[in-house]
Amino acid sequence: MIHRYQSGGFNIVLDVNSGGVHVVDEMTYDLIGRIEVDAENGMSDEDILSKYGAGMSDEEKEALEELLALRRDDMLFSKDIYEPYIDAFLQRETVVKAMCLHIAHDCNLGCKYCFAGEGEYHGDRGMMSFEVGKKALDYLVEHSGSRKNLEVDFFGGEPLLNFEVVKQLVAYGRSIEKEKNKNFRFTLTTNGTLLTDEILEFANKEMGNLVLSIDGRKAVHDNMRPYRGGKTGSYDKIVPIYQKAAESRNQMNYYVRGTYTHYNTDFAADVLHMADLGFKQISVEPVVAPTEEPYALTLEDIPTLCKQYDILAEEMLRRRKEGKGFNFFHFMIDLAGGPCVAKRLSGCGSGCEYVAVTPWGDFYPCHQFVGEEEFLLGNVDDGIVNTDLQKKFHACNVYSKEACKNCFAKFYCSGGCAANAYHFHNNINAAYEIGCELERKRVECAIMLKVAESAEEDTEN
Repeated sequence: MIHRYQSGGFNIVLDVNSGGVHVVDEMTYDLIGRIEVDAENGMSDEDILSKYGAGMSDEEKEALEELLALRRDDMLFSKDIYEPYIDAFLQRETVVKAMCLHIAHDCNLGCKYCFAGEGEYHGDRGMMSFEVGKKALDYLVEHSGSRKNLEVDFFGGEPLLNFEVVKQLVAYGRSIEKEKNKNFRFTLTTNGTLLTDEILEFANKEMGNLVLSIDGRKAVHDNMRPYRGGKTGSYDKIVPIYQKAAESRNQMNYYVRGTYTHYNTDFAADVLHMADLGFKQISVEPVVAPTEEPYALTLEDIPTLCKQYDILAEEMLRRRKEGKGFNFFHFMIDLAGGPCVAKRLSGCGSGCEYVAVTPWGDFYPCHQFVGEEEFLLGNVDDGIVNTDLQKKFHACNVYSKEACKNCFAKFYCSGGCAANAYHFHNNINAAYEIGCELERKRVECAIMLKVAESAEEDTEN
């Protein structure tokens, strides 16, 4: 399978199965399109040369022969080496390697798009105790097998409402690392309103990553992220705190993380606004919301949103050349290495390699399923008891999803989000259409940026 597209002034051909990226001239780009069907269907080199070579110029024939050589080397029109592996993949033994601790089911903001319903997850408000958190960390250690590096995200609601327990759990985790031969990488996700110098000092010492919520421009942010009770938004309070946090971490190991909605389909301006504020690590995600919500994205929004990604990519290129570059999470892609096979096929590992833990110690496949009782996996005392549900998530992969089979982006998004698929189609093996369209566009832009970076390096050399 190949994917041809033009972006940033480049003619780009992605060989999906091998991950090879080819930048070609117009003639070769058109030629690949002409032979694509026959080359994919396994027509021999001789037959392709016979069918298409007649009447070709010497230059065209030479290009055709080079394309066929690439096919022989499995760098173009390559075969899918992963699908035959799927049976073994489904039999793989997984370990728990990541955990989302819902340290607080409460929040001081009332974000309009919050899937957690102001931090309550449509249930009771509550704070995780140290005892529950300790049991969760013990479970993670005991079920992580020989894996050394373990990921733990302090999540909410707003986790800083329960900061004392965060500190206690970090201290406990550090106290058992050597004995258990583990290394905890802690992350704190916060709305920033309670982030003090003391907390920042602790975070810089103990947190491998900080996720700082902000939606972009002041009007956009304050409209969607007011305080509870309707009080004015939090933009003015958090921006200087975030700027201090970013600089204190040397502009590394953090993200300012926003959400765009139907109200700001010109979201590239929000990304650039954050870059102008001095942030170097930026992530802005599309909202996922029921279609009846006025802020929900629509299928009609997709052309506008895709254009915004183009605008953003082009501006990132310009700023990089001026020495003012920044990273945008969805454009970060590793063409040389990338994730392992299991990651390419199954994504985040929700429900088997990754679990969310409520303040009361209940296990769910991920934070987006919390509070939906049909997705209750178990708890910190009994472990995972709903093994049938775990098996369903274990078997979820790009080949179990019909919509993924012919998608060029499948090995980059790994089949997309199971929660989004379920919430829109009642099936974790379905596809969330808006998410798929936007992911395809982001992959195109990400590859183009890598191509441009390589071209710049070649010019400099």
